[in-house]
Amino acid sequence: MMEQQALSLYELNGLVKRSIRTCLSDTYWVQAELSDVRSNYSGHCYLEFVQKDASGNNLIAKARGTIWSNIYKMLKPYFEQETGQAFTSGIKVLVQVSVEFHELYGYSLTVLDIDPTYTVGDMVRKRREILRQLEEEGVIDLNKELEFPLLPQRVAVISSATAAGYGDFCNQLKNNPRGYGFRTELFPAIMQGERVEESVIAALDTIYQRMDEFDVVVMIRGGGATSDLSGFDTYLLAASCAQFPLPIITGIGHERDDTIIDMVAHTRVKTPTAAAEFLVTCMDRVADRLDELACQLQMGIRNRLLWEYRRIENLKQRIPNAIFKRIGEAKYALFSAQRDLQMASRQFLSQKKHRLELLQQRLNDAMPEKQLARGYSITLKDGKAVKEASSLKEGDILVTMLHQGKIESEVKKQ
Repeated sequence: MMEQQALSLYELNGLVKRSIRTCLSDTYWVQAELSDVRSNYSGHCYLEFVQKDASGNNLIAKARGTIWSNIYKMLKPYFEQETGQAFTSGIKVLVQVSVEFHELYGYSLTVLDIDPTYTVGDMVRKRREILRQLEEEGVIDLNKELEFPLLPQRVAVISSATAAGYGDFCNQLKNNPRGYGFRTELFPAIMQGERVEESVIAALDTIYQRMDEFDVVVMIRGGGATSDLSGFDTYLLAASCAQFPLPIITGIGHERDDTIIDMVAHTRVKTPTAAAEFLVTCMDRVADRLDELACQLQMGIRNRLLWEYRRIENLKQRIPNAIFKRIGEAKYALFSAQRDLQMASRQFLSQKKHRLELLQQRLNDAMPEKQLARGYSITLKDGKAVKEASSLKEGDILVTMLHQGKIESEVKKQ
């Protein structure tokens, strides 16, 4: 009895398949996250749809999915053009599916259509959450607030080594019209795909170790689809760029696409070539200012020389008058000195003459004739005046000089 009621696995799966077709014959719009997206040589895309709990850590639902090649070749470029996001694992989508069940492969969802606006909304929400977190942490404008160097000549470049944009950037710097010298060093990084965050942060860490050797960091992406920009919309990469101590210039997207990295970087430009032009423009600004200062200096020197020339000419005109005045003053001073000298000489000679007269008077008064006239006499021995009696001896002949006449005598007794 049990054997008559038993079903083979194939029969049971067929029953499930018919039941699903009966009960779930319509198509359904389903919200899910993509996982394990891959396509094969035939152009079909095989993937998994997953749903996580509120914490985002645990899977609570999973289903295998298929996009047949005729749908996939239209759906993928349409989705990426509308969203600017690669059709890859990790994004949330709103897809129209039919429920399928195969006896061998089991339950799966066949994708028939996709609504890119849902993904765009989810991407915008994630970006807003990242920007809000950066703002709450107070780091969102740190790189923008850095003072940009006057001469950004030492450039650390984060780019793919083989990117055409990197070559364009270097050529633009090297062949600038005014011949400015730039020193660039490449720090290779993966600029598209799932490893963008890890690779660019590693390059930033390397530059940080040699920060004193560079003035700015230029982050460029040499071409590629707009859909590959999603790697630049992550919190860790945005936080690393926002807090980097050197100004960062980004040229990683197209004109209408702004990534979070563009929003937190010091300066955002459209392309690698535009990044080079920006650096050259900064140098032009300084060079123009130096030219302006040089012109001002030249004009200032010219004006000063003209002023000094006029001042010298004025002095030249004043020199003859000044000389005549100085000569007149010198003549007057010399005349005054001569007059004073003559007066002083006369006064000096007068004083000396008076003194001589006094001395002459005293000398006249002391002459022997004057003394003899007063009654004095002079006793001479051998023509010499006798001053002491003890100097005489008996028999000495003495001559006594009187005012009028003289007397000779002989010493008889002492």
